[in-house]
Amino acid sequence: MRDFREEVREFARRELPEGWLGHFDEYDPHIFPFTREITRKLGRLGWLSLPWPREYGGEDSIEKQLVFQEEASYFGIPGTGMGVGGTAWVAPSLILFGTEEQKRKYLPGIASGEDFWCTAYSEPETGSDLASLRTRAKKMNGCYVINGQKIWTSAAHISRYCWLAVRTGPEAHKGITLLIVPLEEKGITVRPIINMGGLHHYNEVFFDDVKVKEENRVGEENRGWFYIMKALDMERAWPGVRYSSYAMRAFDELLNLAGDRLGDRRLKLAELRIEIEVGRLLARRAINILIKGGIPNYEASISKVYNSELLQRVSVFGLELLGLPGVLDGEKSPLRGFFKKLYLLSPLNNIAGGTSEIQRLIIAQRGLGLPR
Repeated sequence: MRDFREEVREFARRELPEGWLGHFDEYDPHIFPFTREITRKLGRLGWLSLPWPREYGGEDSIEKQLVFQEEASYFGIPGTGMGVGGTAWVAPSLILFGTEEQKRKYLPGIASGEDFWCTAYSEPETGSDLASLRTRAKKMNGCYVINGQKIWTSAAHISRYCWLAVRTGPEAHKGITLLIVPLEEKGITVRPIINMGGLHHYNEVFFDDVKVKEENRVGEENRGWFYIMKALDMERAWPGVRYSSYAMRAFDELLNLAGDRLGDRRLKLAELRIEIEVGRLLARRAINILIKGGIPNYEASISKVYNSELLQRVSVFGLELLGLPGVLDGEKSPLRGFFKKLYLLSPLNNIAGGTSEIQRLIIAQRGLGLPR
């Protein structure tokens, strides 16, 4: 894998602008054209579908995907998720649960870097308690008619398709269905939510009598909870890889900037480096389960909660070390405000894909065997 790792590094050095740190704004409307250009290049190289079975255009190599994700995250290569979920759980879920027609229709657009996806689970009063979602889909004349609202829908403003959880039955867990919704359908309204860093990443999405064909359903009706839980296990396996790799990049940048600022903070810097290595190993532990053919559960939660909080600790230390210049924007700030942005935006990682509180419950119940 050394040759492939160096190939990804060379791609990053060649294709990314000098000083590019990435990740923060890849789906902001001003940056997205560049993101789309990069994803198309990644698609031509076959790097967006590395872990997929060969029959669907992949290389059946999770090991190679791990290397790619580590290096892409370190360098901040944009668009590797094909929106939010396209490569991480939409494609793997379709491979597991989708029809052959759905695989032929949707997988090529993800693999080529053309079709971006968003995932719509959360609602204004439904976050961690996902089983209480209220967006409804009623079956009529071979179609589902959707009404409701989703919130915090990352990348909805740049996506072609929405991976949507809806209520189709009265029972909490047994009444949820997964649908694929083209975002150009009549009756869909996407409104921006600007995050703490001043960037457009999140959205509200409204569905007003939106019609999609029954063939857009993923798996069986009312079994969506089962599919979502499997998708979440896959979703939570990879953030640890991304976060620990990006923490390493932040550490390296900080080390270059530190100079004689370190003083008595050398011990703390050494501790951070150890914590980053622990995060990397926890992430690899979860991915190793995928490599062996399993799906990580509490192991993915351990990796996610540790590494999401690790990024926060790195950002806090960076701002403490840089002092007042660290909270400035633009050219007046070291790395053009990188550590300020990391400080403002890294707490969002504690929520996306399941809050840290939910992750700790999973670890307690499924990992330690504690009672509910």
